[in-house]
Amino acid sequence: MEGLVYIALFAPLVSSLFAGSFAMTSKKQFVGVISSFLLFTSFVASAILGYHVLATNEAIHVKLMDWIVAGDLNIPFGFIVDQVSVTMMFVVTLVSTVVHVYSIGYMDHDKSFNRFFSYLSAFVFSMLVLVMSDNFAGLFIGWEGVGVCSWLLIGFWYHKADVARDINPSISPSWAANEAFIMNRIADLGMLIGIFIIYWNVGSLQYDVVFNAIPNMTQIVLTTAAIALFIGAMGKSAQFPLHTWLTDAMEGPTPVSALIHAATMVTAGVFLVIRANPIFEVTPDVSYFIAALGTFVAFFAASMALVNRDLKRIIAFSTLSQLGYMFAAAGLGAYWIALFHLGAHAFFKALLFLGAGNVMHAMDGELDIFKMGGLKKKMRWTYMYMGLASLTLAGIPPLAGFFSKDAIIETAFNEGSLILWAMLVVTAGMTAFYSFRQVFLTFHGDERYHEFGIHPHEMYKYVLIGMSPLAILAVIAGFFKDGFNDFIIKILPNYQMSEHTHHLALYLGLIVLAVAVSGIVLAYIKYNKGLVRSEKTENSFIYKLLANQYYIPNLYEAVISKPYAELSKLMWKNVDMKIVDATVDGIAKVLYKSGDKSRGMQSGNLSNYLNWMAIGAIVLLVVAILSLVA
Repeated sequence: MEGLVYIALFAPLVSSLFAGSFAMTSKKQFVGVISSFLLFTSFVASAILGYHVLATNEAIHVKLMDWIVAGDLNIPFGFIVDQVSVTMMFVVTLVSTVVHVYSIGYMDHDKSFNRFFSYLSAFVFSMLVLVMSDNFAGLFIGWEGVGVCSWLLIGFWYHKADVARDINPSISPSWAANEAFIMNRIADLGMLIGIFIIYWNVGSLQYDVVFNAIPNMTQIVLTTAAIALFIGAMGKSAQFPLHTWLTDAMEGPTPVSALIHAATMVTAGVFLVIRANPIFEVTPDVSYFIAALGTFVAFFAASMALVNRDLKRIIAFSTLSQLGYMFAAAGLGAYWIALFHLGAHAFFKALLFLGAGNVMHAMDGELDIFKMGGLKKKMRWTYMYMGLASLTLAGIPPLAGFFSKDAIIETAFNEGSLILWAMLVVTAGMTAFYSFRQVFLTFHGDERYHEFGIHPHEMYKYVLIGMSPLAILAVIAGFFKDGFNDFIIKILPNYQMSEHTHHLALYLGLIVLAVAVSGIVLAYIKYNKGLVRSEKTENSFIYKLLANQYYIPNLYEAVISKPYAELSKLMWKNVDMKIVDATVDGIAKVLYKSGDKSRGMQSGNLSNYLNWMAIGAIVLLVVAILSLVA
C-alpha cells in the first residue's frame, strides 16, 4: 500500500513537471492527454487506498524521510491515509481529473496551454500534500503551495489589462491574483502563530502527539491556538471579512474556478477545522463563533448572488455561501456532516462551473446573463448539466445536495440554535432562487445574444462526456450518506440527532423543501419568459447595496488600500529616497572622493613617498605616546 500512497501523491507532480518540460513547444493535445492520464492514475490509487481503509479500518502511515531535525525538533516528511484524508484524496483527484480533461478542450486555442497544465497539476499536488500530511508543518507546506499555485492560475492571463464592464468593476487577472495572494498571506500569519503555539506547548507537530497532549494544555492556550488556526481557515475558505478575493478570482480561466471553488483551495479551511477537531471540541466558544460566522456568511453571500449578473460570480457567491454551511456544521460539532457536504458540494459545484465555462466558450467570453437567453436550443447538454447541478444546489430530493445541506440545517435545530436554523432555512430559499434565476436567464426566454452578434454553439463532445461523472455523482452521492457515516466515525466524532429532532425530522425537511421550491417557483415566474428589468428596482437602495457587495470592496479601498498606497508613496519619497538612498549614495560619494584625493599619493615621485612615510611615522609615534600616557 505504501507504493500506492506515493503514486497517489506524486503522479500530479510528475504531470506538472512533464507539462512544464513542453512549455515552449506546440505539442498541446499530447501533453493534455498524458497529464490527464497521470491525474486519473492518482485517482485510481486514491480509490484503492480508500477501499483498503474501508475494509481494514486501519490508517496507512508513510514516512518518506526526515525533514526538519534541529535540537528537540524532529519533523518527518510523513503522510497518513485515514478516513478523513482518503475522502479528501478521492474528491480532489476525481474533480481534478475531470477538470484536466475539460481543460484540453477549453484551453485548446491558448498559446500557453502546456504552462497551464503544469500549474494545474502542481496545484493538485500541493493540495494532496496538504490533506495527506501527518503533521501541521506538512499541512502548512501544502497550504502555501496551494496559495502560490492559485496565484499563478488566477493570474494566468496576466497580459490582460483592466477592462471596465457593466457587470464587474475594472479588475485585471494580475490584480485578482495579487488580491487573493495577499489576503491569504494575512490570514496565514494567524495560522502560523497557531502552529507555533502548539509546538511551544507540546514540543511536536505530529497530529497524534498534539491531540494526545490536549488534556495537559491549559484552556487559554487551547483557545488561543484554536482562534489562530481558524484565522488561517478564514483566509483560505474566504470567510468574512477575508472574503472579497474569492469572487474576484473569477478572472482566471474557468477550469481554475472549478478546481479552486469545488474541491481544493477553498475547502482547505474546512478541512483544517475537521482535521483539528480535537482542539475545537474542547474550545466551545470558538466553535460556536465558527458556526455563527459560517451561518452569517451563508446568508450574506446568498444575498449578493440574488442580483449579480456575472454567471461565474453568481456561482462563486454560491461557493462562499456553501462554505458557510460547512463551517456552520463543523462549528456545531457535526464534523462528519461538514465533510459529507464538502464532498457532495464538490461534485455539483464543479459541474456548475464547467457548465458556465461551456456557456462562456459559446458566448465568445461573455458572462453577463442579461445578454444571454434561449441557449437551451443551442446547448442542450450544458442546459441539462447546469439544470441538474442547480437542482442539487437548491437541495431538491433525491439529489446529493438535499441530503448534505438538509443535515446541516437539522443540526442547527438540534443544537437549539433557532436563529442559526432560521437563517440557514432562509438562505436555502435564496439559494434556490438565484440558482434558477441564472438558469432561466441563461437558457430560457428570448435569444438576447443576437443583439450582440454572438453565435453560440455546444462544447466538444468529449468534454461533455468528461463532465458526466460529476453529473452522476451529483445524483447518487446522497444515497451514500449512511455508509459514509459508518465509515468516517471511525476517526471523527459521531454526531447524532436527539430523539426530539429525530421525530421532527420529516417536518423540518418539508419546511426546507417548501422554502427551496418556493425560491424556484419565484424565479420561474419572474424570469422563465425572459428578462424583465425594472428601473425602480435597480435604482433602489437594497438592490444597489447587494449589487455593490454591501460596499465592502469600496470600504477596503478607501480605508486600507488608498491610505496604504499614500503612506507607501510618502515613505518612498521622504524616507527611502531622502534618508536610505541618500545615506547609501553619500557613503559611496565619500569613498569615491577620498579615493580620488588619495590617488595623488601614488605620484611616482620618491621625495613625495618619503614625505608621506615621515608623516606616517609621526602619526604612529603620536598614537604610541598617547596610549602610554593613557
